[in-house]
Amino acid sequence: MKIIIINGPNLNLLGKREPEIYGSETFAEIFKSLQSKFPNVELSYFQSNIEGEIINKLHEVGFIYDGIILNAAAYTHTSVGSGDAVKGIETPVVEVHISNVHAREEFRHVSYIAPNAKGVILGFGIKSYELAIQSFL
Repeated sequence: MKIIIINGPNLNLLGKREPEIYGSETFAEIFKSLQSKFPNVELSYFQSNIEGEIINKLHEVGFIYDGIILNAAAYTHTSVGSGDAVKGIETPVVEVHISNVHAREEFRHVSYIAPNAKGVILGFGIKSYELAIQSFL
C-alpha cells in the first residue's frame, strides 16, 4: 500500500509553532514514528506553503497512490482550488487536522476539501495522522 501525507502552510513549523495546539514534535519525528508503526505501508511525505504546489502534488499522485492524507491547514478553509483538485483525482483523500477546528475560530468551521474527501479526522493531535493511515488499511 502506497500512501502520501501532504501538509500545507506552516506545518513545516511543527515543534516550534504554538506547541499548546500542535505539540512539540517536528513532522520529521512524527513521520519517522509513523513509518515505524506501519512498516508494511510505503509512506511518503510532501509539505508546501504554496497552494499551487499542493494542487500540483495532488494531481501528480492522485491517480497512482492508494491513499492521500491531506492536512491542507489554512487552505482547507480558503482554497476552492484544493477542493476541486481532490474532486478531480481518483485516489481517496482523508482530510486531517491536528486540532479540533470546530473548537477554534468560526472561519475554520468550513472545509472546501471535506465534501470530496473519503473522510475527515480532526482533533486527535498527531494521532490524527495515524488514524488516517488506519482508515486505508
